[in-house]
Amino acid sequence: MWRWRVGSESAVSWASDPFGYLGRHGGVVRTFQPGAAGVEVISRKSGRRLGRLQEATPGLFIGEVKQTASYALRVLWPDGAWETEDVYGFGPVLSEADLTAIARGEAMGMADRLGAVPRALEGVDGVAFSVWAPNARRVSLVGDFNSWDGRRHPMRLRHEAGVWEIFIPRLSAGARYKFDVEGADGVVRRKADPFARASETPPATASIVAPLLDHAWQDDDWMTGRAERHHAGAAMSIYEVHAGSWRRPWDGEACHDWDALADHLIPYVTGLDFTHVQLMPIMEHPFGGSWGYQPLGQFAPSARYGAPEALARFVDRCHQAGLGVILDWVPAHFPSDPHGLERFDGTALYEHADPREGFHPDWNTLIYNLGRDEVASFLVASALYWLDRFHIDGLRVDAVASMLYRDYSRKAGEWTPNIHGGRENLESIAFLRRLNAAVAKHFPSAVTIAEESTAWPGVTTPVDQGGLGFSYKWNMGWMNDTLRYMHRDPVHRGWHGGDLAFGLTYAFTERFVLPLSHDEVVHGKGSLLSKMPGDRWRQFANLRALLALMWAHPGKKLLFMGGEIGQWREWDHDGELDWGLLETREHAGLQRLVGDLNRVYRQEGALHHTDADARGFGWIAENHDRDGVFVFERRSFHGGAPVIVAVNMTPEPQMRRHVRVPLAGRWAEILNTDAAVYGGGDLGNQGAASALPHPDGPALDLTLPPLAAVYLRYEGPSA
Repeated sequence: MWRWRVGSESAVSWASDPFGYLGRHGGVVRTFQPGAAGVEVISRKSGRRLGRLQEATPGLFIGEVKQTASYALRVLWPDGAWETEDVYGFGPVLSEADLTAIARGEAMGMADRLGAVPRALEGVDGVAFSVWAPNARRVSLVGDFNSWDGRRHPMRLRHEAGVWEIFIPRLSAGARYKFDVEGADGVVRRKADPFARASETPPATASIVAPLLDHAWQDDDWMTGRAERHHAGAAMSIYEVHAGSWRRPWDGEACHDWDALADHLIPYVTGLDFTHVQLMPIMEHPFGGSWGYQPLGQFAPSARYGAPEALARFVDRCHQAGLGVILDWVPAHFPSDPHGLERFDGTALYEHADPREGFHPDWNTLIYNLGRDEVASFLVASALYWLDRFHIDGLRVDAVASMLYRDYSRKAGEWTPNIHGGRENLESIAFLRRLNAAVAKHFPSAVTIAEESTAWPGVTTPVDQGGLGFSYKWNMGWMNDTLRYMHRDPVHRGWHGGDLAFGLTYAFTERFVLPLSHDEVVHGKGSLLSKMPGDRWRQFANLRALLALMWAHPGKKLLFMGGEIGQWREWDHDGELDWGLLETREHAGLQRLVGDLNRVYRQEGALHHTDADARGFGWIAENHDRDGVFVFERRSFHGGAPVIVAVNMTPEPQMRRHVRVPLAGRWAEILNTDAAVYGGGDLGNQGAASALPHPDGPALDLTLPPLAAVYLRYEGPSA
């Protein structure tokens, strides 16, 4: 890193005001080229020599050039000459309108202004660099193109917005770079670009100039119909994926790139009839073991999986195959790696200065200061960037609960109250509303999904009605209650039926996604299959029943990779799924069941039209006499027949179980988790049952297999 020489008048001049000293001023040209043997001034148009500069002090060349035409420099190095336009001969990079937009926090388009942007300036191709560091004393651009020498390219400060800028002519995409920032505290820090659109593959940390994304999108049909696919009454089933460990390449590479993932992941997920794939954070992150949840490159797709253009191709191919793409996105906190955002300009710029607000005790990370408009704008700009440039269909916003409460995971005395003395984080609330309002304005057919685990009201209520404005919220209560119930020995389940039933008391207070996510299969929690009690047969039967119950329950669905094949071991981010399990009957049957659940869920309007409408659900039997049997009806108000779901959570079959139904006639058994094709014992109702008149209304006499779920669809009056 550089240090400015004290005592040199010229060095002090260009350090504090490089564009006011270097370049051409009147008839004098000054340039700093340390290590050069000489510098000549030439005509930019003809290449004719206009004069030779003299070395006044080591590296500083000065000379008088009377000709006023545009000029360039011929720098004579020991190994040859290099011709280039003078960096300090160019005017401002950012216009006054740009600065006004940045100062106002206009997030849409901010990525076009800040960071490294290939462009032409004054008719010359190159790269414009801009970085926000309002409290820095000096900022220099460093990279391969200047031998990482911070003396070579000090930047211009645009005081109106606290932004430093410089244009490097003849530079092209692929160049590595960082910023040397002399902070307000006098310490020089070498920082990656917060707005970088590409980065080196970790553990390397340099930013990379990315070419302008120029993908020829072929997903018009998908984008045109996207709003209908994301409606509260649409079928949405999401396959959650960690791109690096779903499947390892056969050529020895650490993980697939986007093109290989497209070749293998898309047909697999669409073959199981999922509607969306959700990628755990792919924004650049220094530590792979964080699974992406500690990102520093909020605009850069991780280099682990290929270039930004490759990600665009992946998303386009997903859309052409009828598959939506949702990204995990993390605005709650960031890691304290020295090349990142921590004390970016020598002050707590992106984070809070007070550790009671700015340090996250759970993850040893720093918390964004969302009360600062520039920081909030930076994050909103990131969200809009993914939706805009990569046609992403939605953002699952991580750790929302930690953002809403100032005392989250903190003991008394470790947090500060808000201005009203309360525990609510008013700045985060305002940010989340701003985020969702911006998404709704610019990308109304995209969705935002909150990972929110508390009873905060109005998470999915529109912003203009006083809510946070998310499209959907993860139903963490349902997940915890259901897994607790399933973990119990069936002998005891009758006493705990409320674990399954309680969620229906609030199932329609928000628009929910039911998640069985990666969080439930790590850190000693065991895989979904290993959570199930009993011997091998009972474990598989329990898991099949759980998944069928989930797909019939009101709410959209999310399943983490591996759940569909019955992983025995916990997820390992350094490995891959145990694909060899599919050679056995039970595992292959479970995978087939998940595909059939998705197909039935899509086909039956009763199972998705009223996911957020209480009128579409009704109990028929709710663990009566603590018998472990649950029966309910799902119905649609937009066409389609009603569906009865009967779940027997005991290991004993229920023969001729008397079940009241709303309509007399034939009810077809459209799914039975005990079917032999799923690995079950093949006990059921031979494809259908007829509801006969009874004094208390029509009823079916059903056979309910042990630890199984049965779906029945009304077919009409009996012949």
